[in-house]
Amino acid sequence: MNKKAKILVADPISPKGVELLKQQGLDVVEAYGSTPEQVKELIADAEGVIVRSETKITSDVLSCAKKLKAVGRAGVGVDNIDIPSATEKGVVVMNTPTGNTIATAELTFTHIMCGTRPIVQANNSIREGKWDRKTFKGSELFHKTLFILGMGRIGSEIAKRAQAFQMTVLAYDPFLTEARAKSLGVELIANLEDGLPRADYITVHMPLTPATKYMLDEKAFDKMKKGVRVFNCARGGIIKEAALVEALKSGKVAAAGLDVYESEPFAKDSPLREFPNVVFTPHLGASTKEAQEACGIEVAELIAAAVKDGIIRNAVNAPSVNAETLAAVKPYVGLCEKLGTLIQQISANKVQKLKVSFYGKLSQLDNKLLMLALQKGYLKLVCDNANDVNAPSKLKHLGIEFEAVNSSAESDYSELVVVESVCEKGEVRSVAGTVMGKGLMPRVVKIDGNDVEISAKNSVLLLVNKDKPGMVATIAAILGNKNYNIANMTVSRIGADEALSVYELDEHPSSEVVAEIEKLDSVDRVKVVDFS
Repeated sequence: MNKKAKILVADPISPKGVELLKQQGLDVVEAYGSTPEQVKELIADAEGVIVRSETKITSDVLSCAKKLKAVGRAGVGVDNIDIPSATEKGVVVMNTPTGNTIATAELTFTHIMCGTRPIVQANNSIREGKWDRKTFKGSELFHKTLFILGMGRIGSEIAKRAQAFQMTVLAYDPFLTEARAKSLGVELIANLEDGLPRADYITVHMPLTPATKYMLDEKAFDKMKKGVRVFNCARGGIIKEAALVEALKSGKVAAAGLDVYESEPFAKDSPLREFPNVVFTPHLGASTKEAQEACGIEVAELIAAAVKDGIIRNAVNAPSVNAETLAAVKPYVGLCEKLGTLIQQISANKVQKLKVSFYGKLSQLDNKLLMLALQKGYLKLVCDNANDVNAPSKLKHLGIEFEAVNSSAESDYSELVVVESVCEKGEVRSVAGTVMGKGLMPRVVKIDGNDVEISAKNSVLLLVNKDKPGMVATIAAILGNKNYNIANMTVSRIGADEALSVYELDEHPSSEVVAEIEKLDSVDRVKVVDFS
């Protein structure tokens, strides 16, 4: 008789999830609150492990696992799991990214309601023995305008609820197409600044990236109408807290609701605590019985399928190809992810379609892994938690068509990957890459048909400039004066008197340096691309 596969449930999940594992004929060991040493002992013969955020699956813990096939995270974040170590050990790491969508959407709308009618403040007054009906005058959502920043799963659910209250819904999402916005019944706002003055309510549902950090800062608050109400149940740092304090003091912001903060736990001495018209919750986005149950059941299903049948879903670190194919395409995975990141950053207009073409021996292989890497790279700065499994659905949600072509045509390289983006206004951008040298290192070799050679490691400064003597020296002097090291550079002539100049830098250039370069009469366009 075969021995049952052991599943270690290290953190509490829904009892229904535990029961599902047992019904699948698995040996379930519930070990909540175990010390790291106890976890190392328990994991030794486990084939699957389930955690939430409490238990840390470190490289030290993984080194003790002799049979481990899969780690499942009941939730989205996998910061408590050493993914590189798990990958090196051949352990798949999976998460449950959709379980908290409704919970977070409902919490956000609860904050919106509390910012409209001062329920929390009135409750506190009653508890103090008062009966004050004049102070707590509220407002109505009916016919007000809600501005949603970020129209992913949660933003879309917020829109549905706002429409039920007959609110006008504006949406800002640089990666959402007009067709998708129309299907959601929202008005797509191309520039953030255009929507801010129109909004009675603003709620943010974007990942925290360099582009979204302090998206709502002093300048943004200046553009808002007096009496606006602002909410954040997404990521701390999208709203600049110091700017929010000043906007509350001036009366620009009538009410606010926060579930996330620039630093957590929320600082006890934060001046935001002084405002009675701000409602706080301690990062409760996923904290509902239903969300926890959904995550518990889903992670149990994922682990059971991975351990018993080798079926992988919601993988953070695992491809769904056989070992032979993996060995053949592996050198190109990093290349495709970098090409995806590059095409997203150089495409100025909203992308409607991505097309990837494979040349040479790549055209004869199963390129599913490469397609996923490209899509994941494209989404890197667009949304949270894009991985090899959910990238296609996230791309589809944004209304972006994806096409892959295996080409038999000849190319300048024995193996080549070409990526094209087609934008709403008809603009087509393209990038191409291959791998080079004994180490098979990824290299970008073309941008819009122009020959370049970029290692795509850190930050790249792309310039379209007049092709004349002294240009390289001028740019190098500006960068050098600010202590920016040029790791590599390429110049490719465009037509008779223009050139595409590429400067690979060891670090991201400051906005001041970029502005100084932009002011040069001989420079037409400047773009900074980050690969790290």
